[in-house]
Amino acid sequence: MKKILPVIILVLITGKVYTQDNKLFQTGITAEENLKAIGNLARFATAGGTGFDTRYEGIKGSPRLFDTLYSSLLKIKDEDFYIQLKTDLDLIQNSLIFIYPTTGKLASIPSGIVKELKINKDGKEMLYRTSGGNKYLKEFKESKFFQVLKEGQYQFIKLPIKKLIAADYKNAYSADRRYDEYTTYYKYYIISPDSVFHQIQLTRKSLVKLFPDKKEIINNVPESKTKEGNEEMVLNILNRF
Repeated sequence: MKKILPVIILVLITGKVYTQDNKLFQTGITAEENLKAIGNLARFATAGGTGFDTRYEGIKGSPRLFDTLYSSLLKIKDEDFYIQLKTDLDLIQNSLIFIYPTTGKLASIPSGIVKELKINKDGKEMLYRTSGGNKYLKEFKESKFFQVLKEGQYQFIKLPIKKLIAADYKNAYSADRRYDEYTTYYKYYIISPDSVFHQIQLTRKSLVKLFPDKKEIINNVPESKTKEGNEEMVLNILNRF
């Protein structure tokens, strides 16, 4: 990849570039330069996106996170500017799916190429990064996409995971589930200042175990009955440290 990236750099930096400090879609290169940059992604891309066969009627769901292509800003590794694309994440193939604006065809690049991705979903910016090579956590032995819920001294991240649940209807005591199904679940981590990943549950008990010296602060914040609410609870607690 080191041999390929210099070629991409020469093409992509022909115009003015911008830093990541700006808001989504207030940054990015010009339309003409963007098309050149997208064209050069073909060096990494695999035509057709995923290898999932949607013709098989026995499967429900999809290996993709959103099942929709959202307007996004992509930054590849070793670069400081964004490319404007429409993207989704394939959590089974562990790749980023994007669409060529001129052809409308899907392609994909491996997660290891991606440094940062900003997805505009329903007017809200969702920030994704990748991490890999962690021998202590099986989820991060290879480069995986995770959503950054909070930056700062203690990063709060959300790892989306897809799992294929096989059909189960042939045996006498089976669940009589007559289809395979992709299901989505999430794992949550707090990354400490020394870059160690700590898996947590969205409960005060889990946070007290990780931060015993912050017990009083943690217990003063009420838990929610929903997972989304308890994401906010964790954010609220971390903001008080």
